[in-house]
Amino acid sequence: MPDLFSPVRLGALDLPNRIVMAPLTRSRAGRGDVQGKLNAEYYAQRATAGLIISEATQISPQGKGYAFTPGIHSAEQVAGWRLVTDAVHAHGGRIVLQLWHVGRISHPDLQPGGALPVAPSAVQPKVEAFTETGMKPIPTPHALEEDEIAAIIGDYRTATANARDAGFDGVEIHAANGYLIDQFMRDSTNQRTDRWGGSIDNRLRLLREVTAAVTQTWSGDRTGIRISPISPANDIRDSQPEALFTRAVEVLNDYGLAYLHVVEGTTGGPREVADGFDLAVLRRAFRGPYMANNGYTPELAREAIATGAADAIAFGRPFISNPDLVERLRRDAPLARWNSKTFYGGDATGYTDYPTLDARAA
Repeated sequence: MPDLFSPVRLGALDLPNRIVMAPLTRSRAGRGDVQGKLNAEYYAQRATAGLIISEATQISPQGKGYAFTPGIHSAEQVAGWRLVTDAVHAHGGRIVLQLWHVGRISHPDLQPGGALPVAPSAVQPKVEAFTETGMKPIPTPHALEEDEIAAIIGDYRTATANARDAGFDGVEIHAANGYLIDQFMRDSTNQRTDRWGGSIDNRLRLLREVTAAVTQTWSGDRTGIRISPISPANDIRDSQPEALFTRAVEVLNDYGLAYLHVVEGTTGGPREVADGFDLAVLRRAFRGPYMANNGYTPELAREAIATGAADAIAFGRPFISNPDLVERLRRDAPLARWNSKTFYGGDATGYTDYPTLDARAA
């Protein structure tokens, strides 16, 4: 029977263990949304993960929704990320880039020329945006025109090529947590009456076209995708989530993806699934490796791998405070607690200064 420390193949990626570092926004990019030496040190410290999924990274200036987050749309950003991938590879790790467009979850302060954020429909979210001057209410977004949607799909192509040039081992499409692709999928945020809205298949059109663009630019076996079927993150919901996401997984089977990454339950919150939606349906429907995420304890993770409920487990916050999480799990050692006050922004404090077990012992 496999366990957390058994090797596994996700598409073209051979992982020495099944412990994945989940994407974690830390808001520590430098001027121009460029990663630097501190970011490289942070990721290299965690290179014993079977796979690292980078923090969400905007595919274009329009795709930005949080201050101090990195991009992958300029030469300087590509070079900054190359520092990171070189450091991870030098420590024997593997890393993929998460491709991100936030859609309506932004603010004019973060947008080129102070423009409105964009979305499938002009539906205002009841959340705030993290800007360089603090939290601000998000305005009603601009509903995208056909030509604007086509341009965004092109931005995914360019960002994928840039990720490859930056030395990543693959990419992950962020289609979760109420961001742009998720906004197109859900009937609460997509109220369009054209070919991008209405029926489930129409609402899945952006998911299909982005996945096609990314896999044509690199390859399916270097591409993963993240979904959050029942999470209300960023004020999002759907009237028929089981029908929607079962169909979404059927659609994704056409692209030979490396893995399906599922946020089980509420992002960063309870794992309970409401309304009788059995997420195991998605595991059975997907013809490829299944990566589970959200609130996994070591015990729950071991059980999921042993029973075949998942092929890999993504851990988020435990990796913040335990750079040697893999070794701690191997030794069944206590996990260090994180300091949530240092999650976002700042310097090395709460970022690269968490000690390993061996460093603490020394």
